[in-house]
Amino acid sequence: MAKIYATGKRKTATAKVWLEVGKGEIIVNGQPLDIWLGGHEAIKKRVRQPLEVSKQLESVNIVAKTLGGGYSAQADALRHGISRALVAYDEQFRTILKPHGLLTRDSRKVERKKPGKRKARRSPQFSKR
Repeated sequence: MAKIYATGKRKTATAKVWLEVGKGEIIVNGQPLDIWLGGHEAIKKRVRQPLEVSKQLESVNIVAKTLGGGYSAQADALRHGISRALVAYDEQFRTILKPHGLLTRDSRKVERKKPGKRKARRSPQFSKR
């Protein structure tokens, strides 16, 4: 079976994901998931969520490359990419993953800074005198 490719996105982070039949290895940027994320157990669980929900944790290998954003946004982009790759692998996974919101791209982005403001909405402090 050939490798299946999918892209996941979140904020400014992008994850390129290749899925193939295997024994459950997840390699991100040339490192195993446990080394790539270190001690962030909650984020590791979030990355593995699509595989756990679809019961494919021990039957597919994931190779991914992440770009942009921080490690948390990259992990969410990776989760989105894995979900999309699973659906490309077998269309029946769509009905399993969709109710968990794993196929929805989180479209929230940082609001731009406006002129005359200190941040996107924060105004300079008003002084009467």
